[in-house]
Amino acid sequence: MSKKKEELGRGVRALLSNIKSNPTPETKKEVVKDLTATISEIEITNIEPNPFQPRIEFKPQDLEELAHSIKTHGVIQPITVRSVGGHKFQIISGERRWRASQMAGKKSIPAYVRIADDQGLLEMAIVENVQRADLNAIEVAVSFQRLIDECSLSHEEMADRVGKNRSTVTNYLRLLKLPPSLQLALKENTISMGHARALIPVEPTDAQLDIFNRVIRDNLSVRATESLIQNLKDSFNKKTSASTNKKSEENPEVQKIKRQLSAHFGSKVDIKRNAQGKGSFIIHFGSDDEFNEILDIFEV
Repeated sequence: MSKKKEELGRGVRALLSNIKSNPTPETKKEVVKDLTATISEIEITNIEPNPFQPRIEFKPQDLEELAHSIKTHGVIQPITVRSVGGHKFQIISGERRWRASQMAGKKSIPAYVRIADDQGLLEMAIVENVQRADLNAIEVAVSFQRLIDECSLSHEEMADRVGKNRSTVTNYLRLLKLPPSLQLALKENTISMGHARALIPVEPTDAQLDIFNRVIRDNLSVRATESLIQNLKDSFNKKTSASTNKKSEENPEVQKIKRQLSAHFGSKVDIKRNAQGKGSFIIHFGSDDEFNEILDIFEV
């Protein structure tokens, strides 16, 4: 084990030892706060899966794809573990990342160490961490996801805890659907959250990455990125749809509104409107999760 890893290990063990040897309420609060905000590198062989893990099947292809991503970009979202004595830990969340890291040949994995029975303190510590001004969008999204996974909070409950509306929470959580390379770019401020939101509804992933590369190469603004995405969609529709002529005659102002709405909802939006001005908005979704995310934005 490297010196750096030894130091990290000692730091975690010291915190855990402190809460066991001096378990006053104030000490526990400070230790949980420190552990919540600290990411430690833990030897993979010292980690065991959770026997109560609800997921019992992991698709080999998905694991292989994640393993390839981890080889290239590392583990972007740390797993969460709890100490089970000595140098051993048990997974609370992130078994898929742990398995893929083993496939990728990693010897250690970044992890949050949690005191499993201190639910209330953990929640307060994560919420306090979210309020920090120096967090990037991915760090905020990961913190929100931890509240969902580890504290069993709904989007509405989480929004109340962190003082934000549900649509804001949903928009952050959507960022975790982006491929790892785009999450990393957002984490490093190579692109903004506005760019990322515009890219979320783009399919397939290869198309997302192509547009991302153009954004970087040409230093495109968020508005220019939205226009590029819409233009690519229009170009695709001209080749594949019999309704091309109608689309090409669409009012430029209507096209602009469609782009803005698509970016806002993270989904394709169509506007149908006749010469008398009557019509309808159509918001597309591809799964129950996407449907619920749209409802969150409407705060239904």
